[in-house]
Amino acid sequence: MKPCTVRTPLFSAVALATAVYAPTVVAQSDTTSFALEEVVVTARRRTESLQDVPIAVTALSGDDLNLKGAADITELAQSIPSVTLEPSRATNTTLTAFIRGIGQQDPLAGYEQGVGLYLDDVYLARPQGNVIDIYDVERIEVLRGPQGTLYGRNTVGGAIKYVTRRLDDEFSGSLKGTYGDYDQMDLVGTVSVPLGDSFRVGGTVASFQRDGYGENKTTGDDQYDKDIFAYRVSAEWLPTDDLLVRFAYDDTQDDSSPVAGYRPFPGAVSGAPVLGDIRDSLAGAAENASTGGINGNNEVEADGWMVSVDWSLGDRYTLRSITADRSDYTESVIDFDSLAVDDFDAPVIYDNEQFTQEFQLLYSGEKLNLVSGFFWIDAEASNDFDVVLGQLGRSAYGQELTAYTGGTVKTESWSLFADLSWNFTDALSVAVGGRYTEDKRSADVFRGSYLGIGSPFFGNDDAVFLGATSDFEAERTFYDFSPRFNISYMLSDDITIYGGYSQGFKAGMFDPRGANFLTPAEEDGVEPETLDSYEIGLKAVYWDGRAVTNVALFYSEYSDMQIAGSIGVDSNGDGVNDDFVGTLTNAAESEISGIEIEGRLLLTENFSVQASASFLDTEIKEWIFNGEDISGSVDIQNTPEEMVYVAFVYNMDAFDGNLNLNANWSYKGDSRQFETAQPVIDQDSYDMVNASLVWISPGESWMLGLHGKNLTDEDVKTSGYCFGSGGCPSTLGLEDNTTVFYGPPRTWSATVEYRF
Repeated sequence: MKPCTVRTPLFSAVALATAVYAPTVVAQSDTTSFALEEVVVTARRRTESLQDVPIAVTALSGDDLNLKGAADITELAQSIPSVTLEPSRATNTTLTAFIRGIGQQDPLAGYEQGVGLYLDDVYLARPQGNVIDIYDVERIEVLRGPQGTLYGRNTVGGAIKYVTRRLDDEFSGSLKGTYGDYDQMDLVGTVSVPLGDSFRVGGTVASFQRDGYGENKTTGDDQYDKDIFAYRVSAEWLPTDDLLVRFAYDDTQDDSSPVAGYRPFPGAVSGAPVLGDIRDSLAGAAENASTGGINGNNEVEADGWMVSVDWSLGDRYTLRSITADRSDYTESVIDFDSLAVDDFDAPVIYDNEQFTQEFQLLYSGEKLNLVSGFFWIDAEASNDFDVVLGQLGRSAYGQELTAYTGGTVKTESWSLFADLSWNFTDALSVAVGGRYTEDKRSADVFRGSYLGIGSPFFGNDDAVFLGATSDFEAERTFYDFSPRFNISYMLSDDITIYGGYSQGFKAGMFDPRGANFLTPAEEDGVEPETLDSYEIGLKAVYWDGRAVTNVALFYSEYSDMQIAGSIGVDSNGDGVNDDFVGTLTNAAESEISGIEIEGRLLLTENFSVQASASFLDTEIKEWIFNGEDISGSVDIQNTPEEMVYVAFVYNMDAFDGNLNLNANWSYKGDSRQFETAQPVIDQDSYDMVNASLVWISPGESWMLGLHGKNLTDEDVKTSGYCFGSGGCPSTLGLEDNTTVFYGPPRTWSATVEYRF
């Protein structure tokens, strides 16, 4: 097969596109004149064919995502095995990511995620603002399994790499407009401008607008709407053939309405009814004084800059530097009760900053390949929120009750890493690697109870201080060495088998909602979690390059899994839950095993099929909670046992151009929102059907597309809160506060794109 890069022009890939591989008419043998074209990735921090990478990795090109009308990275989870990507509860742009049963659901600032997200090799430490809209993208790579050696921090489950397009050496650009139901109106403009032979600049401006899928019946505002403005500017300087300097800055502003959940039970005190539409709400925090000055607004802004330098030292060595600074700010209100009354409202502020520096030394020889380097991060995550219990306070104390929490977690971490691959023969290759990490964490947490609507932090200077439930500063340093070993053998030019061991590491954490007066152990934080993963696999190309099959079998031992939760507590012993605290514990032992299968088949020059599937077995074997082993009643969250995906792609000449049809079906098995089964908010198995029809003009300048998603109109639960009586572990507030959040309904959209 002829190697090439993923960065193919959109319209040359369209003609015969599949979901991952583009079939291209090339000379292969006497029996066929077309084959699947190879994809080049950088999963191991160097450029190589995807089929040569002895790990489980899936790559989706930007052109393919454009063909399918993919809106944001959560849509990747439909086609990639063992992957769950969803907006976090009560948010629009905060990401919940799980790979092979490993992730972090709670979006609280200061918690570390179990899946690493990278934007042009820059690590994004926090989930806020990470439901990234897909625009100006070269490709997205999803690496499954621990990636601790090469990627380091918190890649226990895997890593997601979002790679933006490089600038063209000629003047070029594009304009793309999308209109859909719910008054969707998206506009994206991109331009690349060369300024001489060695310098070029470019940028992208994007606006994503949509009315809500539901309505807030109390305020009249939209539910699940979209109001995002984003832009990215970049520059590339090539003073010599051996030196490339790249600068990029991006900014995203999300002003969508706050999202409130659907209540499956009537209000226990107010008698508020259960609404007929699952995406409607009666939330009133936007109108209540309990929002403490935020007044129900939702604002998320994420921005950052990056400077990378690649310097080739002859034919073998490359020095690379990646310097980046990122920040995000979230201001919102969570209406836990989703009612007009002030039963359980929480104005929140998240404020995150990070600075990272990475140096790499790469060597590429005939037999030996080396990636080595140094990584450093300085990050600070802060969260402030009030929990306003209006009805409960008036009932128990004659005045509204507020619990304020302010927590800041700082991280300073550095690591050294190296990964060496040695080709002993043309068929046999062995790779060994390791990363040493020193991770220093510090926390400053204060929790206090007040009489009144809101705390002084949120503008109520008249609040009466009742006392503190938490007030501590703590610091710990964690050390780790994460090794990797891999061996691969080519049975033939087209078939490779591999096996390996890798370890993932996530440092210990402090709970920024922890109440040390109730549980003094909060000051100690939780222990690091580690994952030992064993994997064997096969990668095969056959039928004269017209078929590809990749299979991975893995077994993982998960130690000290960090599990975050939140419960209502009785802080004064009067029998009434009057506070809201976080729980952060270690589950000592868990096991995860599974099989993943991916295949692509080019049946004819015009018709191709892609399929993937994963089957997982997860078990928490020991989890001591409040002195009791509860492992027999819990399981790993956000991880369906079965995932299946099938896509059919057909193209034909039509209307003097090219017409491309893509129809796909996916299936996901049952999954839990939390470790403990909660039937009201847990998601049963479901199917998803999507289809796209795209026409390309003969001059390859115009693209017209029609996209339908969730064509069977499935109601998919993405997350939920459980503070009510419906089988939930604890009660907070008086209204039976259980709420559920849902994904999009059936939608249609049409796109027009012009490239110049």
